Amino acid sequence: MTRVDSAKHTDTSILRPEQADVLNGDVDQQMLRISRIGKTLFDVANCVIRFGDTPPVFPDGVRSIESIETAFCYGMSLQDEPVVAPDTRSHSLLGQHRAVTGAPYIRFYASHPVYNGDKALVGSINLVDYAPRPAFRERDIQLLADLAALVERELHLRLINASQLDLQKKNKNLRRKSLIDPLIGTWNRGAIMRILTIEAVRCDKAGVPLSLIVADLDFFKKINDTYGHPAGDTVLVKVASRLRSCIRPQEALGRYGGEEFLIVLPGSSHSTAMAVAERMRLAIVSQPEVIGGTTLNLTISAGVASTDLFPTATTEELISRADMALYAAKDAGRNRVVKATPDLS
Repeated sequence: MTRVDSAKHTDTSILRPEQADVLNGDVDQQMLRISRIGKTLFDVANCVIRFGDTPPVFPDGVRSIESIETAFCYGMSLQDEPVVAPDTRSHSLLGQHRAVTGAPYIRFYASHPVYNGDKALVGSINLVDYAPRPAFRERDIQLLADLAALVERELHLRLINASQLDLQKKNKNLRRKSLIDPLIGTWNRGAIMRILTIEAVRCDKAGVPLSLIVADLDFFKKINDTYGHPAGDTVLVKVASRLRSCIRPQEALGRYGGEEFLIVLPGSSHSTAMAVAERMRLAIVSQPEVIGGTTLNLTISAGVASTDLFPTATTEELISRADMALYAAKDAGRNRVVKATPDLS
């Protein structure tokens, strides 16, 4: 046991961010359970679990008995050993405390340190009562230590849970990053192909058509050769943004190749897909881009394929059909949309 003084305070900077919910004064159910166990076990007026040096804020600033008891415990300096004052009136420092000399006349105080997983002092568990406890012995101190161990175990579990949640979040972010094209922010080739496969199965079960568009930015190599790859990258980002603005949330846009895009349209017929592709073409051609002071008139060519025209086609066959339609659009002079049909080769 040690005396109560003002020589030692906890440094909350040693507390990990994952423990913030414990240290900011918020009341939580598990700590309340441990507090109730302490009150019942020791038959005291209150068992206060404290973290850091700042007491919790009580509703509307009401100065209740509980708030006074809590403030009393937070007013004590954190110690790295148990503290017991069987009769606060005879204690060298507590005897002068206003909650001892005046209302509510606290007569007994005991505390035990609480440590985090790094063995750093972060708080304490405290007992207060209104009658002296001259018989508070080593057995009672051990029981108080056991309660402190419960608090420490709860802190440890919270840290583990927080670490697991953080790891899950990081893994989710990593998974998403592995599916996103780092330059233009669309789905990458692997992701858009996976989406196409999933949507093909879903549309087949639902008995609705699946359409796709393969779109290619015309004369992109010339842009790279003339203005450099950074300029080409800028153009791709802006083109992707415009294409994305032409589709609904349930539809998907992915980078299929260097300047080639694959758009998956679940539930869309070939006529709807043609309308979407034409909307995309107009979105690109209607707004030139300025690169290095030079105005570039951008265009795309697109091929459209749908299961309502190719009901037995696999996803690979559907892409092949859309590719053939894209080549037909290129051969016809670019800046146009061509629909894949059974007789197109």
